[in-house]
Order: sequence, then C-alpha cells, then structure tokens
Amino acid sequence: MDTPVHRGVSRRRRRFAAAVRGVTERLRRRVAAARRLRDRPERLVLPALAAASASLLLVVFYYPVATVFVDAVTVDGEVSLAPLVDVVSDPFYVGWLAEPGVPGLGKLSGLGRFGFTAWQAALSTAASVALGLPGAWALARFEFRGRRTLRSLTILPFILPSMLVVVGFYAAFGADGTLNTLLGAVGLPTVDLLPSLSAVVVAHAFYNAPLVTRVVTAAYERVDAGAVETARALGASRRRAFLDVVVPQLLPAVLVGATLTFVFTFASFPIVLALGGTRLATVEVLLFSAIRQLEYGEAAALAVLETGLSLLLTAAYLRYERQSQTERSAVRPLPRRELVPSAWRERATWTVRRLGSRAAVVGYGLIVICVFVGPLASVVYESLVIDGRLTTTAYEFLLTRQQTGASFQVKPWPAVRNSVAFGVATLAVALPAGVAVSVATTGEGRWSRLVDLLSVAPFAVSGIVVGLGLLRGLVFGAVVFGYRVTVTGPVAITAAHAVGAYPFVVRNVAPALGELDDRLVESARSLGASRARALVDIELPLIWPGVLAGAAFAFAVSVGEFDATVVLAEGGGTYTMPVAVERYVGRRLGPATAMGTVLLFVTAVSFVVLDRVGGGGVGGFGSGGERGSTGSGGRGSTGRGERSGDPDGNPGRGDQS
Repeated sequence: MDTPVHRGVSRRRRRFAAAVRGVTERLRRRVAAARRLRDRPERLVLPALAAASASLLLVVFYYPVATVFVDAVTVDGEVSLAPLVDVVSDPFYVGWLAEPGVPGLGKLSGLGRFGFTAWQAALSTAASVALGLPGAWALARFEFRGRRTLRSLTILPFILPSMLVVVGFYAAFGADGTLNTLLGAVGLPTVDLLPSLSAVVVAHAFYNAPLVTRVVTAAYERVDAGAVETARALGASRRRAFLDVVVPQLLPAVLVGATLTFVFTFASFPIVLALGGTRLATVEVLLFSAIRQLEYGEAAALAVLETGLSLLLTAAYLRYERQSQTERSAVRPLPRRELVPSAWRERATWTVRRLGSRAAVVGYGLIVICVFVGPLASVVYESLVIDGRLTTTAYEFLLTRQQTGASFQVKPWPAVRNSVAFGVATLAVALPAGVAVSVATTGEGRWSRLVDLLSVAPFAVSGIVVGLGLLRGLVFGAVVFGYRVTVTGPVAITAAHAVGAYPFVVRNVAPALGELDDRLVESARSLGASRARALVDIELPLIWPGVLAGAAFAFAVSVGEFDATVVLAEGGGTYTMPVAVERYVGRRLGPATAMGTVLLFVTAVSFVVLDRVGGGGVGGFGSGGERGSTGSGGRGSTGRGERSGDPDGNPGRGDQS
C-alpha cells in the first residue's frame, strides 16, 4: 500500500541505512589508516635494511676500492696515467713486453713479475685440478662410510686460514719439520724444501683442490643417467659413452673450478710471502711491499691491474653459476656404487677393472693423507714434541710472553681476544647485510643479476687491496662537507672482515630463498603481511639452516682473515691470531705451531657447526647438496637389478660394480 505514511517510513529507512553505511565507511577508513600507520615501520624495515646494507657496502668497500683506483690515475691531485704507465712499461713487472730479461727470476726472467705471478698461478691451478678431480670422481661415483664428512670438508678453502696452511707446511716440510724428523730417524739425509716454488704450488693445491672437488662433484651429480643409458643402447662403448656424454657435462665445471683457483692463486699473499720468499715475490707481495714503503701510487697501479683481471674471471664464474642453477632440473643422477660391495664377500667377482677402480680410490686416499692431513697434523705434533720428547714448552712460552712480554711484542691473549671480538662484530654487520642482499638477488631480471654481481665483487678484490683502500680512504680520513672524517684501526678491520664475509652469507642464504615456493610469500602478502613480515615469519624459519651456515662462515672468515688485517694492524695492538702466527713463523716454530693449534681448534669448531647445520651442502661455489641417486630399486648405490648406466658404461647392477 503506497500511502504517505509508508513513503515516509521508507525514506527514513533509506536515510538510516545511508547513515549507517557512511559511519561504517568512515570507521573502515580510520581502521585502515591506523593499520597503515601501525604497519608503516614494519613495511619500511626491509627497504631500510637494504638501503643501510647498500650504504654500508658503498662506504666500506666501493669507496675504498674507488680510492685505490683514483690513486692509480692521479699524481699530486692532477689526472695522470703516469702510475699505470710506469708499471706497464717497467721490465721488472712486464718482462720481455718492455725489454728482454729481468734479473732475479732465473729461467723465468723474461716473464716479469706479472708473468711469473700468472705462471705460478697456472702451475697451482694445474696441480689443484689434478689433485681435485680424482676426489670428485670418488665422491660422486662411490658410496662409503664417511663420504658425507669428506664432502663437507670441501668447504675448507673458505674457512681454513691461509696462515694455518703456512705454519702447517713449515711444521711438516721445514728444516726442523716432521718430514726431516722421519728422514733422520731412518738414517736418510734431510731435505730443504722451503722456500721454493714447489712448496708454493703444493700449498696452493692443498688450499684449492677441495674447491675443484666441490664444483666438479656437484656437476657429476647432475649428469643424467638416462643419457648414458641411451648412448650405451645405441652401441657406444663404455669409454665412448664417458667421453661423449659425461665429459662434456663436466668440462664447464672443471673450467669454473680452474678459473676460481687461478683467481685465488693469482692474488695469493701469505702462502707466497712465507713459502716463496722475496725471490719468488708475486704482484700481491710487491703490492704489500709498496704499501709498507709508502709508495701508494705504485701500489694503486698494481692493484688496478690485478683487480681488473680478477673481475673478468669472477664474472665468467657468475655466468656459469646462474646457468647451472637454471639447468638444475629433475634428472636421474648416476647411481653411486659401494666402495666394498657386499657381493664381493659372497662370491668371486673381483675383476681387473673393479679392483683397479678401488685401488685407485685407496691410492688417492693415501695421497690425501700425505698432502692434506700431514701438514695439519704436523702443526699439533710440532707444538707438543720438541727434540723427540713430549712437552708443553711452546704453550708455556706463550703464557710467559703473555705475563712478561713488552708492549711491542706479540702476546697470545690479545690475539685471541681480538679475533673473537672482530668475529662477533663481523657477524653483527655481515649477517643482516647478507640476508638483505640475498632477498634482492632472488628475483628475476637485470636488477637481480646486477645485485648478484655486486654481491660477489669482494671475491675478486684481494684483501690487500681492500686494506689499502680502507687505509687511504677511511683511516687516513676523508673530507665530507668540509669536515675530515676518520675511522680507527679496529673499525677499519671490522669493515674489512665484513666485506670479506658477507658474500658467504649471500651464497648460503640466496640459494635457499630461491628454492622456496613463491606461493607461500604470495599467500602471506595477500593476507596483509608486509614483505618484511613475510620474510621473518615465513622465509627465515624455512631457511634457518642456511642463515646459521652463513653466520658460521662469516665468523670463520673473520677469524682467519690475514691480508687486510696485516695492512691495517701495522704498529698497533689490533693484531689477530693469523697475524700472531705470521710474526712467530721463521723466528720460533714452537710458539707458531702452538698458536696455530689454537687457530686450528677455532676453525674445526666452525667446520662442525657448518657440517651440522648445513648438511655438507652449504655454501655456493657449485654446491649441489646431497642428491641421492634413486631408481626402481631405491638408492642407486645399493639397489639391485636397476638399469642405471654409469660413466664407466656399466649398465647393470650397482651393488656389484
């Protein structure tokens, strides 16, 4: 019924409903505004952390390195290429490129110091590849007790202090080392191996062969068994299947391992300095010498030339790593065979080929014991045994030096205290910066690739160059808006350690982030969570092992860092354990090995943490994780009767191969 009364009631109802809707809308807007205001700090956390990380890297890495580059092209404040021209035209540095013959290098005199540096790096790379490839074959193709631990040991080049390698070689192969002790015990003449080029090459192989093993093992575990089976089914012999199918898939990894080894050995400093002496000085040693002689222009020119080569090779490595990550699709890996199959104990299946492969593994194990275990064991042995008797004299010397030593002498407690303090400070800086950079590198497109390249730039820049940049750019002071800003030695050392450590955080966290399901983050964001909240509540709990591994890496890298520290700690009380070891080596082997034993203990603890939280697959650099071979019979290393080919071409039973 449409009466005036009903029409009035309808109008009042509509007005009331509109008023309610208006009040509800205003309340909703106020609640949304309050929520945005409440969440604003949270939403700004990740961008602020990223901006802070970028600013920090700009101040403590890119600006100091840029300072070195500027020093290479300026003279007395004027732009000049004279420092670079002086170096590239000096026959002492470039050898026959300037004029024939450079005294001091014997048969290698025509190479100059740059040529000799490249020559020793090439020899070290060849030795590292030769020593590392058999290890990759053994780890990828055989299953045995302790395999996981041995695979985890391939991270040692990243956490083992270089000075520990030096003191290990002095303890094992020095004039009073373990080798000469054993030779004297059996009536043989002693040998004098230090200093020599051979010692440098073997020490570099000790340090970098595990890196080659790590990279190639990961590539071996990505070889598709189906491709090998297809080649065998088409009539290829075992040898042909290996050469045509397996080798082409391994060759890029071998080249990458060789490239990284060349970069590391070209810029190697303490090993060459201690085991090669001044006669075998490389560019890095001469760079350090120029810094100590206050020849900053010459040092900057050497740093620019060295860093340019390292950057090119590091870029090539990054290209391979991205390609390998995109190619890491679902494949059926080659099955691992038991090193001592149970079938061999049941019936006579000892063929020449099977016996030969196992004998090769055993022989390689003996070489590993001599080259890798020997020097480290000698550090502990020489610290406890003097003149054939067990004693704690070396440790007593350290305690006496701590109590009665003069202020200018190296004492053990300040070295340990400083190492731990710098390690903790490095964690506080490198861990959040590494996580922030990891988030930025997990995206797609040019921006993420650029961030990824910038994140590994410290790998291509030696610690001596970083130390020189910090010394020239921050310790000596920089003028900012008319004010001179300087930093103290401890701050500069922490900055140098953080620069060297944060890429390891990135290489552990970024792969874990990249493997997460994007839908998890998208669901959290759709429910109103900010990017920072999604990172804290969803992603970090899932990648926590990678974060812990990155933290352990950062601490271990800081404790073992020597190159930048020795530049920045000159004349001060900020020396660390590696610097203390360096100052003892050559003077007193006992105290050097005692301090080295302490450093070895800290490194071992870091390794245990990495092994427990990372599962042996931590760290970038070709880490493929533990990719168990699966087939119809379960694990490829023990499943019976599965038709899985192997690189040797054996198409049948994994338990009897």
